[in-house]
Amino acid sequence: MNKILLIDDEPDIVRVLSMSLRADGYDVIPAYSGIEGVEVFEKERPDIVLTDIKMPGMDGIEVLKKVKSIQPQSEVIIITGHGDIDNTIEALQYGASDFINKPVRDEALSIALKRAREKLEIKRQLQEYTHDLEKKVAEATREVKRRANFQIKLIRSSNDGIVATDKNLKIVIFNPEAEQIFGYAPSEVINKKTITEIFPPELNQILMDALSGKSELRDLPWREVAIQSRSGEQIPVRFSGTVLVEKNEQMGTVAFFQDLREIKRLEQELVKSERLAAIGQTVAGLAHGIKNILHGLKGGSYLVDIGISKEDPVKLKKGWEMIKRNVGRTSNLVMDLLSYAKERVPQYENCFPNEIADDVCGLVQDKAQENHVEIIKEFDNTMGEVSLDPNTLHEVLLNLMSNAVDACLLDDNMDKKWQVRLTTTIEKGSRIKFDVTDNGAGMDEEVMQKLFTSFFSTKGHRGTGLGLMVTRKLIEEHRGKIQVTSQPGNGTTFSFYLPYKSADIADG
Repeated sequence: MNKILLIDDEPDIVRVLSMSLRADGYDVIPAYSGIEGVEVFEKERPDIVLTDIKMPGMDGIEVLKKVKSIQPQSEVIIITGHGDIDNTIEALQYGASDFINKPVRDEALSIALKRAREKLEIKRQLQEYTHDLEKKVAEATREVKRRANFQIKLIRSSNDGIVATDKNLKIVIFNPEAEQIFGYAPSEVINKKTITEIFPPELNQILMDALSGKSELRDLPWREVAIQSRSGEQIPVRFSGTVLVEKNEQMGTVAFFQDLREIKRLEQELVKSERLAAIGQTVAGLAHGIKNILHGLKGGSYLVDIGISKEDPVKLKKGWEMIKRNVGRTSNLVMDLLSYAKERVPQYENCFPNEIADDVCGLVQDKAQENHVEIIKEFDNTMGEVSLDPNTLHEVLLNLMSNAVDACLLDDNMDKKWQVRLTTTIEKGSRIKFDVTDNGAGMDEEVMQKLFTSFFSTKGHRGTGLGLMVTRKLIEEHRGKIQVTSQPGNGTTFSFYLPYKSADIADG
């Protein structure tokens, strides 16, 4: 039931209107002056006020002002007489919801009250909606803050270095792990530096191409790179990144870095441990290899003795050739052992990889021609002077090219035209790929699994079983990698990759 405060200084009007309103179901509270009406209103707080505009003392306009100051949502209907149009307009300006003329007719009063109730209902719904909206906004704000705090904690506690930028590549996020890798405090780089100032050139180019649309990649796959920290230390990391896009517009980038220093250290320790564990096998294999060599030396010396005693130059020459061959095997065995046992740091020098590859081809050319093996050279002409370890490259290529020629000699297919192909290719990411391919005997999967183990050789008694172990060790020391593919009867391809530096920034 709606409460109505009825204010009029004429008791008869109050009595008649009260009866009519109560008959319509309203709870009517009468007041006979403006001052009394305001006092009753402060106590009862009705939703609707029906007041005469002309009253002695406090008139209807003042009552309206007081009511709106106490409870703005209340609806005030003004009762006016003829000629009160100016006062009526003033009342509407102060927030009166409606007005009716004297004498008050039931129909006009009913319409005015209906409009007042509708306004009250709209206000109530609006208030509920506003309250719900404020509640939802507050909840959404709390959720946004919660997620933001969670993301901040996640970024800060991440084991990965995280560096995010805006679309101009200015750094906006730089977490503690990134600080450990790059050596800069967040306050030194956030909104002050771009990634071009701290990232290596290859990563900058990748991210700029992706951000500008030159590259279709948006999520950059993981790759290993080296980061130069503020102190100048070369730090091995795994890198991945993504371009941030909103409504088909590039908004920035985020890069992730996994510090590999500890992993690399553990890998080196593992290699050392494996090398120490292999000493026992090495000693046993070495003894067996020396035993075979000694048999060859004894056989050769026996033939030499026979040739001398019987003055037989054929036996003398044959015996001396056996001795020379086994002296060479002894030399190769000792050099391989020394290479495998010694830790070596690559010595970067300016060089031309194609020239080194050409020199190696020349060294194996005579043996290849004697055995009808064709040497094919396919060098990348775009590759000029770079900085890497030329001794490592030369030794690795010579070993693989020699093995490739031997693989052709081990082939049972005498009708085949044997070929050994050496290919050089410069690749993205500052690395060079070398492929040594032969069409010789080939290997099955079981043999390939044993290739890089100690004292395993496909050459039988003619090999030391250390060549490929030394080859892999040299490549890995140069932070490269080696792969092999082969099929029995169809030949073998050894592919290895070596990182390089630009010749003009070589650090020796």
